[in-house]
Amino acid sequence: MTGSADLPAVMPAAFIGHGSPMNALERNRFTAAWTEFGRSVPRPRAIVVISAHWYINATAVTAMAQPRTIHDFYGFPQELFDVQYPAPGLPELADEIAETVKPTWVGADRDSWGIDHGTWSVLVHAFPDATIPVVQLSINAEKPLEEHVALGAQLAELRSRGVLVVGSGNIVHNLRVMNPRLPDGGFDWATRFDDAAADLLTGEPDQILRLRDHPDFAAAAPTPDHFIPMLYFAGLCSAADTTASVLIDGYTYGSLSMTSYTLA
Repeated sequence: MTGSADLPAVMPAAFIGHGSPMNALERNRFTAAWTEFGRSVPRPRAIVVISAHWYINATAVTAMAQPRTIHDFYGFPQELFDVQYPAPGLPELADEIAETVKPTWVGADRDSWGIDHGTWSVLVHAFPDATIPVVQLSINAEKPLEEHVALGAQLAELRSRGVLVVGSGNIVHNLRVMNPRLPDGGFDWATRFDDAAADLLTGEPDQILRLRDHPDFAAAAPTPDHFIPMLYFAGLCSAADTTASVLIDGYTYGSLSMTSYTLA
């Protein structure tokens, strides 16, 4: 399917550092940046999100007509559990994605997942009317990091068909050492790693896997789920033969990077 005449030749793409689910309810400088991003981009035909919170042992896409809003967390106020993001799905886009990334096999998830908080906590600010179709692509935990970068590059073709591709995670994400006394600060090791990622994304995104050798990698990404969505975004940058721009940067609780990027 080709983009319609009112869409740009290539849709933008983004990586969003989404942080706490509470960002869905809060108004802060990060959520303000997400709001401005949504206002600034052309209205997409659909949105594909690679969220840290759909981390499974398969590559799959949501393929239901009306995905449910998933509250995949606990211990938060009831107000957060009451949030709904009733965006439609786009089942035919699941087939389009599967065809685009061949020979990688992609399964169609018609009933088990939906729109998780890594997706809706951002989209409630960027596209609050919830009328643009949303499809999620899972992160296959069995694939090496190189394959996630390569799959991101394959998704670049969707951008020419009016699809906004978004990665949602946190480049630095270590929940075990969070410090609530640092609501707006980052530990030294967190800022070093985040700065190294910024240097690569804005300079040499095709070299993003150098971060594996960074001395602070183990502390910054003790689990890969929040780190991998950024690799899809780096793959998109490499496919476009261009670099990323910083949308907003910063930290919270010492060990979470909120840095977000865009690709024009």
